[in-house]
Amino acid sequence: MVTPPYLKKGDTLAIVSSARKITERELEPAIELVSSWGLKVLLGETIGATENQFAGNDALRLQDLQEQIDNPEIKAIWCARGGYGTVRIIDKLDFTAFTRSPKWILGYSDVTTLHSHIHNLGFETLHAFMAGEVKSKKQTLLDELKQTLFGKKQSISYTSNDKLNRIGKATGKLVGGNLSILYSLCGSASALETEGAILFIEDLDEYLYHVDRMMQNLKRNGMLAKLAGLVVGGMNDMNDNTISFGKTAKEIIREAVADYNYPVCFNFPAGHVNENKTLILGRRSELIVTNKNVSLEFGT
Repeated sequence: MVTPPYLKKGDTLAIVSSARKITERELEPAIELVSSWGLKVLLGETIGATENQFAGNDALRLQDLQEQIDNPEIKAIWCARGGYGTVRIIDKLDFTAFTRSPKWILGYSDVTTLHSHIHNLGFETLHAFMAGEVKSKKQTLLDELKQTLFGKKQSISYTSNDKLNRIGKATGKLVGGNLSILYSLCGSASALETEGAILFIEDLDEYLYHVDRMMQNLKRNGMLAKLAGLVVGGMNDMNDNTISFGKTAKEIIREAVADYNYPVCFNFPAGHVNENKTLILGRRSELIVTNKNVSLEFGT
């Protein structure tokens, strides 16, 4: 996998929205943060644009993202907000200039579409909180994002004795993102390649039976059998029917991979959680799950 050039002071970062609408005022904390890093900020035309729930119509969102991809002065593109919409434009994006001059793509949730598509082209991306979320994030998370963008080696560790964890050690390329998006990409040119990889998944506000449906779909598509390891982030605010499904989201996931022997961990601090740590997707990494701790170390 190709690592885009790390940022340095004086570089320009663009903020765009490929999905839900957002105002410039809402992005003031992000603009201030990026400027404090010594970077220049360019706001795309989608910022402040609106068409129903979207940051402008498909044509505008496509044009804005394409311009930032093609602009050689832009060294990173930070998605402002998730929601829904990136899949509506992904097949019309031209990554010719990107492959010649790659740049960091930042975001999560709906941005999983971009992550997965770009990984199939052979490039790393950053699974990170959105530009519109800066105000709600504590300083350590902001610092970690900066350090990653500027090339400082990163690792993540946390205490965990979850009984559903499966102890072990794995090395492989870290891939993944939002489970619902990964599920929706199956069978497309953006479908994720998982063989030999450490798969990261997370989700929010889904019905439990649908979590099971998605995991069964990934299993039937062969996306779970040959993993090196599985990392499960936030699986929050799940819903159930009047007649209970009978399992939690974590239990559903653990059951779906019960036939395999790789390490599995839950409650990883990434996804739709306050502690949404930056992940270098596409980077060869080492996952270690013990009785008491989980660690993920990104290679160089």
